[in-house]
This record gives sequence, structure tokens and C-alpha cells, in this order.
Amino acid sequence: MTRSLHSLLMDAKGSNRTLFAMLIDPDKKPDEVFYERVLNASKAGVNLFFVGGSLLQDDFLEQTVDVLKSVSNVPVVLFPGSAMQITKNADAILFLSLISGRNPDLLIGQQVVAAPYVKKSGLESIATGYMLIDGGTMTTAHYISQTRPIPSSNIAVAVNTALAGEMLGLSAIYLDCGSGAKAPVSADMIRAVSEAVDIPVIVGGGIRTTHEVESAAKAGATVVVVGNALEENPSLLQSLIASATG
Repeated sequence: MTRSLHSLLMDAKGSNRTLFAMLIDPDKKPDEVFYERVLNASKAGVNLFFVGGSLLQDDFLEQTVDVLKSVSNVPVVLFPGSAMQITKNADAILFLSLISGRNPDLLIGQQVVAAPYVKKSGLESIATGYMLIDGGTMTTAHYISQTRPIPSSNIAVAVNTALAGEMLGLSAIYLDCGSGAKAPVSADMIRAVSEAVDIPVIVGGGIRTTHEVESAAKAGATVVVVGNALEENPSLLQSLIASATG
């Protein structure tokens, strides 16, 4: 990656552009279908590959990242569900702190464990305030984190939480309803948070349609993240990217 991820995100934020990130689950072994998906995504103009998950049963993180790096020049960013999900072969890592909850292990505990490994890896680390938003159902992220998500209607709490994260020195905010959410983060919440903070706002979880991608982009999302929808229907890729970046 020739540019730092931080500069890429800040440039997008400053110019009101939206980047499209494809979320890759490292729990599934890369195969020929995966190679094809990566090639198609790269050709279609995906801006970022995010790699990570809340729960890994079969850990193919290293292999997944290696395939992504060998097939494409698109930046590969770790989106770790725990301190175990680290590999130096990626380009950067979202160093997450779960600021929406009150679980000390995910606020600072896992970070203390991961810090020396991240430092030694040489990965670019983006301090990111991770905020779980209610998407209409309990997701794996909610269950594993043992925290309650911010209600989708409580925009004030989301804004104040994001502001607190920015004032604490975080470099990005991630609004996430979690994989498998029934509904994505609302445009009203994205807009309010994006207007309140001067740092990039990443949005994911429950985004399945071109309308939802476009809505998030127009509301001010710096990065829109889609995972499950593309696994279920890869043909959506081109239209989803166009909806975010067009």
C-alpha cells in the first residue's frame, strides 16, 4: 500500500467521498471461488478489503490475507474480533475499542494483550472507536461482546459516544449493527455522527441493497462495509460499489 490508511480515510472525509469496503470472513478456507471473488472485486473498484469476524472456528486469517495480497493491490485491513486475529502480512489494522459498551475487556483489556504484537508487526494501526448499534436482532458481535447495543432511535447517545471517542484521541469511529442484522444503521444516525466529528466514520452491518449503500454514503459515511450480502449474491458487487462511490 503506497499511501497510509489514515491519510486515505482523512482525504475521503475531507472531500465528502465514500469508500467501499468488502468484508471477508477468515473462518472460511480460501478456494477457487474466493480467488475469483477477489479478482472481480478488484476489477470492480473495491477500495478496501476488511478481514475479520467476531467468532472464528476454523482460523484461515493468515491464508486469507496472503491470497488477498497476492491477487490484488487493494489495501487489506484487519477488523479483529479478538487479540488473536493479527497477522503482519496485512496493510493495516483497525485497533478497536468498544466504546459503546461497558465491558472493560473490550474497552482496554484485549488491546493491552494485542499491543506488543501489533507494535512488532509493523502494521499501521488506526485507533478506532467501535460502536454497536441495535439492528433489530442479537448478532454474534452483541453476544460475544456481552454488551447492549445503542438503540437505533437514540441518536444523541451515539453522537455523544462518538464525540467522547474523538476527544479521547481516536482516529476513526465504526458504527456497526453486526453481521446478520435485520436493519442497518439509520441514515439519520450516520448523518448526525458524521457531522459531529471531524474523524472518518465507518458504517457496516445489515447493509444489503444499493439503496442502503447509497443512503449511508449520502448521510456522510466515509466507508461503507458490506459482507454477507456479497457472499449470498456476488452479482451485487458492481452496483453496490457504484452506489457508494458514484
